Amino acid sequence: MKNRRHHLVLCWISISMATFLFVAPPLSAQQTTTGSSATDTAGQVTADSQSELQELTSTRPGGGVFVNASGVMTRYEVMDVGVLTRQQLNAARTAYRLSGDVSASSPMRCVSLNRLEKAITDTEGAITDEMLYLAGLQRITHVFYFPDSQDIVIAGPAEGWFPGHEDMMIGVNSQQPVLELRHLVTALRAYAPGGDGGEIVGCSIDPTPEGSVRLQLFQQRFNSSPGTNQEFIQGVRESIGMQVVRVDGIPATTHAAQMMVSADYRMKRIALGADPPPVRRLQTFINNTVPNLPNALFRWYFVPDYESVILTEDRTGMQLVGTGVKLIGENELLSETGERTTVLGQLDPGSRAFTQSFTQLYPQIAQQALVFAQLRNWIDMLICAAHIQREDFYGKSGWSMEFFGNEERYRLQTFVAPREVEPVVGARVVRRTLVAPVGGGIVINAELALDEENARSDTDKRIAERQKQVALNLPKGVWWWDVR
Repeated sequence: MKNRRHHLVLCWISISMATFLFVAPPLSAQQTTTGSSATDTAGQVTADSQSELQELTSTRPGGGVFVNASGVMTRYEVMDVGVLTRQQLNAARTAYRLSGDVSASSPMRCVSLNRLEKAITDTEGAITDEMLYLAGLQRITHVFYFPDSQDIVIAGPAEGWFPGHEDMMIGVNSQQPVLELRHLVTALRAYAPGGDGGEIVGCSIDPTPEGSVRLQLFQQRFNSSPGTNQEFIQGVRESIGMQVVRVDGIPATTHAAQMMVSADYRMKRIALGADPPPVRRLQTFINNTVPNLPNALFRWYFVPDYESVILTEDRTGMQLVGTGVKLIGENELLSETGERTTVLGQLDPGSRAFTQSFTQLYPQIAQQALVFAQLRNWIDMLICAAHIQREDFYGKSGWSMEFFGNEERYRLQTFVAPREVEPVVGARVVRRTLVAPVGGGIVINAELALDEENARSDTDKRIAERQKQVALNLPKGVWWWDVR
């Protein structure tokens, strides 16, 4: 196992968020009475921009943001599951009809990737809703390869779906987003036939070095000549200026890329109190942090929280075991030149409370804020795509993704690439001191992670038995089927 480590390309996904914590001088009693609540004006949709928002619905990746024609990402009012009434959901269900057995719930629905592509090409590229939403798959829990039929199969729980909110199709019973073909194909292209693994799939939202230096200079001026709470908050926002959005590993003009950025931006707003927590018990960073180092930089990372990856002996079967995503934190310092240095030691109480709470409540958070459910599905897809490439199921099956892998035949790069976004500033008074953290960079890395610490053998043969139950004696044109 050890000598294969660098060829085991299961994705390790990390989402990091840098947060600069700036502390104003002690406040006077008069100042304290005016600045105790969280404040944020970044990305508010004005009346003048409403018409532009309606024209740019194709650039709304969900999660409460949209990207305008210039690549500026801004905020619109987010709608979580809890906001929808039962009447709204029932009306949507009634208006959207699915045909055939695809509307039924299934504990395990199987989709053959190469059969799906052939079904599309046989109809000269006509893609049905069944294909767009992968027959209603809710999660990917298994990947199988069948040497006899040369099928590459993904499988997981599934159900019927209907148009929900945040421009997502959601399950009839679960109200969770179904998997989307455009996301899956984006993941497959990242780990395409002939690739050698080790791909980096990610995004970041970073302050410019100039903005970081301006922020340090502003704090020095403010310390020498203090002003009001609002002047401090506005000065912080203006000093750091617009932040740069970058996407790595996949085209920034895909929906998957925008969804990653959207999920991270939403997480940042929740952490800093700009958005209310989707779950009441969630402990936010802004409500738990205490004044410490004036230039402390906090980073938060999402990593897959899979208990393990189980592989059959011949590695043609894989199961992902686990419930979702874990949030971890790291302390850093910001120097006067804008350079970052990792700081070892205890987490800030706010960072510790936020990361632990977010991890514990992730399933409930994803149930309400669907962009986090999409993020979890995206992680599943990247892991499966990496496994398919690592085991060379492409070569063994003779599948070259002639349609899915060709942007001219199957267009995915149809969105405006996000390029910049205003900083989010949350503020509250702690011990008569104004604490104003500014959301900084977000990074998602897909790295090698299928090693001896994660992977274990299918010793009880459960996956092998499940693989035998996935019958492949299918009529021509059939690309999905259920296993009871």
